[in-house]
Amino acid sequence: MHIEKISEIIAHFIGLFEMTTDEMRLRTNYAEGAGPGADGPALPDQDAFTAAFSSDLQLKDYDPGINYKSGSYEIEFGPARHFGRVFEESLEKLAAIAGKDIPLPHFGDPTDIVLTDEPELTVFAGPGSAISHVLQVNALYDDDYLDMTDGVHAPRDTSFVIERLADFSTKAEIFTPFASLHRTDTYDGALKIAEDLESYIQNAQNTEDSGTTSLGTDATHEFIRLDPEVNDTVYINGKAETDIPVLDDFLPDRGLAKLPEEPDDSNTSVEQADPSGNSLDVTAGANLVVNVASVINTSVITSVTAVMGNYHQVDAISQAFVYSDNDEIASTLHSSDRSGEAAGTIAKNIALFEHSTFEASSHADTDAAEPIFPNSWRVSVIDGDVSFVQWIEQYQFVTDNDTMTVITSGSETTVLTGGNTSINFSSFFGMGMQYDLVIIGGNVLDINSITQISLLYDNDWVRAEDGVDPGAELQTGNNLIWNFASIHNVGTGGPFEAMPDYMVDTQKAIEDRDPNMPEGLSFDVNFQGYASLNVLYITGNLYDMTIIKQVSILGDSDDVTQAASTILENNPDAMVTIDTGSNAVVNIAEIVDYDSFGQTTYLAGQLYSDAILIQGGLVEHDTTQPQPVDDRLANEVIAFLDNDDPAGGDCADGVINAGHDFSWSSTHPADVMQTMVA
Repeated sequence: MHIEKISEIIAHFIGLFEMTTDEMRLRTNYAEGAGPGADGPALPDQDAFTAAFSSDLQLKDYDPGINYKSGSYEIEFGPARHFGRVFEESLEKLAAIAGKDIPLPHFGDPTDIVLTDEPELTVFAGPGSAISHVLQVNALYDDDYLDMTDGVHAPRDTSFVIERLADFSTKAEIFTPFASLHRTDTYDGALKIAEDLESYIQNAQNTEDSGTTSLGTDATHEFIRLDPEVNDTVYINGKAETDIPVLDDFLPDRGLAKLPEEPDDSNTSVEQADPSGNSLDVTAGANLVVNVASVINTSVITSVTAVMGNYHQVDAISQAFVYSDNDEIASTLHSSDRSGEAAGTIAKNIALFEHSTFEASSHADTDAAEPIFPNSWRVSVIDGDVSFVQWIEQYQFVTDNDTMTVITSGSETTVLTGGNTSINFSSFFGMGMQYDLVIIGGNVLDINSITQISLLYDNDWVRAEDGVDPGAELQTGNNLIWNFASIHNVGTGGPFEAMPDYMVDTQKAIEDRDPNMPEGLSFDVNFQGYASLNVLYITGNLYDMTIIKQVSILGDSDDVTQAASTILENNPDAMVTIDTGSNAVVNIAEIVDYDSFGQTTYLAGQLYSDAILIQGGLVEHDTTQPQPVDDRLANEVIAFLDNDDPAGGDCADGVINAGHDFSWSSTHPADVMQTMVA
């Protein structure tokens, strides 16, 4: 019988093991014995070791070889038997032998036998979270006092400007409900922010359905839009437009405060023919306050995303401005033929929502006879939640309340008490690692919010004393308020797709450490052309949150008095230019959020996708009158007394520069590669 021959073969090898064991024991016993003594009789075989020993044998190199002779076995031709049954009988007999508890001295201790485990999926560590909190604050006080006469003029109390700006801030709160969000880096905190945003949007939706869309203010304009249009629509002060205005086209001319131009290479003479002109040029405004924030975040680069929980996506923009530009100009100066018509203040809230799909080159080979699909995978796992948070807050507070008494002196005189520049600049670019598939076991929170507030107080007083030549050019307005916000989402072009079964099997295979890739995943059309897949599995939640808050506050309340010249009796042709406006308050924020680098996102839970735009503006006509200060000095006191010869037609020109302060705050990560290698 065939089975008996198998047993004979096994017994044959067991016998060889027994012989080897006995030989080992004999060697051990021989080593423990004692040889013959030095004075003992010589054994016959020791004669070969004598000096006279010689051998006729020829030495040859070792020639290894194995002589094998196969044994003969008789084959009995009997009825055909199923090989599977023969194998089963062999297993049954071996199991019976094992059940008799036969000692196995030649195999050693059974515990020494190591059985090879089944192969297990090798997982790698995934990237970590990236959280950045940026806070930028600029505070600049530049309240100047200038008296060019030989008299005494009491300085004024400018504390009312700060009080009025505080009132403006309170009035702007109704347009910026998301300005009170607090910084957080936990999932619970992010979920609370998402719930607050969704609650406000739902209440706004209910209010709109009831026919009431106003916030209940007397604003110059207010605008609330749920689910604003994307791409080809830009909202300017509550109106849908198609063209985005350019900032350079609206920036005011800063006069004496503008940056000097670069000299050219020409050899043209710059000699001035009449260096001692008869003019007075005063710039008390021309302040520039700017907040710039830009965030480009890729978080995790993937072409296919599978979310096992819910997906929350909220985009919110709220913009508000409040300003007062109520100027009082003396009738003598205002009625001057050479007085230019005062330009008004331009205020713009500009918002833009964009959406696009990332276009990548296809991996599929269209010329191949058969399509290629992946047959292997590399898996990275992150246990717990993953967060990508960029939180930027920028604050500007600038006051430039100047009090001046100026005169003409028969020479060219320039006075610059404004021209301050304050800039906050923050730029963030986060590049994550690339994966072909990202599976999220929990929920996804995708929140983008921009809040912008601009406040300007530019009430000016321009006075003239008796005997003043009315020939003066005045500029008390020409201010610009500019809030620009843009949210650009790059991701799935179409709706979310239902979760296929093989994605659930893929999640289970990773959790069970099954090295075999599910068959359905191998034939997903999104992976056609891939030879292998790089997969990231996040066991918890993923929240991607970008919050930008910008607040710019400028107080530029100037009081300029033109006094009669006592230095020159005949000074009728003096050119007088006074500019107390030309301020610019600018907030610019941009968010580019790469949600996906493909066109497919599978979702097993519910989808919550909302967007809201709030724009509001208030124009105040404040009539607060300044009061003299009580025994208090202004921040800067400048006395200018010209004791030159009264006939000084050839006297030197005077230049007073009490402004042109510069404040710059720029923040960016010290390690530009930190998010790439996170």
